Amino acid sequence: MNNPYRPIKAVVLEAITETPTIKTIRFKPEEEITFKTGQFVEITIPGVGEAPFTPSSRPSVKDIMEVSVMRVGRVTEKVHELKKDDIIGVRGPFGAGYPLDKFNGKEILVVGGGCGFAPLRSLMYELFDRRKEFKNLFFRGGCKNPKELLYRKEIDGWRQKKDLDLRLTVDVADNQWQDNVGVVTSILDSVDMDYAKGIAVVCGPPIAMKFTTLKLVDMGFKDENIYLSMEKNMSCGIGKCGHCRIGTYYACKDGPVFTYDKIKNFHEIWD
Repeated sequence: MNNPYRPIKAVVLEAITETPTIKTIRFKPEEEITFKTGQFVEITIPGVGEAPFTPSSRPSVKDIMEVSVMRVGRVTEKVHELKKDDIIGVRGPFGAGYPLDKFNGKEILVVGGGCGFAPLRSLMYELFDRRKEFKNLFFRGGCKNPKELLYRKEIDGWRQKKDLDLRLTVDVADNQWQDNVGVVTSILDSVDMDYAKGIAVVCGPPIAMKFTTLKLVDMGFKDENIYLSMEKNMSCGIGKCGHCRIGTYYACKDGPVFTYDKIKNFHEIWD
C-alpha cells in the first residue's frame, strides 16, 4: 500500500496567470497520478508547507496535472511565486469524486461560481470525453467581474459546442461584457430540462453555493441529485486533523463531493 504521507516529486512546467488573484500551475510528477474528477491532491512547497487543491486538468491525462490556485494565504502565496523547473511535492489523490456512472443517461446542469470553475473545468472535460453517456448538458457560471472569469479562452471554445447550453453572468460588467449581469441564480431559470429527473453539480464560494442550492431545490431538483463540492477547511487530507468536519462526515475522506440530502441538516455547511 502506498504511503499517504509521502509526497511525489514533481517539476513545474508552467505557471499561468488566469486572473489578478488566480494562477494555474502545470506540473509533471515523477510517477503518474490517476485521479477521478472531484478528488483532490495535497501540494507541498518545500520549506513552506502544503495545502489541498482539486486538479483542474483532464483526468484522462495521467502524466501532467494542473491546479488553479487563488492567492489567499502563506502557502498559496508561495504557489503563486512558482516558476518553470521549480520542484514541488504531490500527495494523493484523496476523497471521493463525482460518481459519473450515476449520471449516465441523465440531463446534467453544472453551476460554477468564481474559483469554483477550477474543479468544474476537470469535470466538464470528463463530461466532454464521455459525452455520449449523457443527455442534455448545461453550464451556468458567474463571477464578480469579467477580469475574474477563469479560463476565458477555453470557455469561448465551449460556446461553439452544439451539444452544450452555456450562459455566463457577472455581478458588475465592463464595456466589453456581452452576457448577463447579476448573480448566478439569475440565469438558472433559462435551463430547459426535467429538473425532477436531472443532475445538478454546484461548486463555488459558500454563499454562492448556498443560494444556488436553495434555488435548485425550489426549481424541483431532488436533494439526492444535487452534488456539492465541499472543499473548505481541508488540511491533512486523510481525516486525522478534523479541520474539515461536516456534522458526522469529514470532507477529505467522505467528500469533498456530497449530495445535498446527506449534509443539508448540518447547520455549519455554509459557514
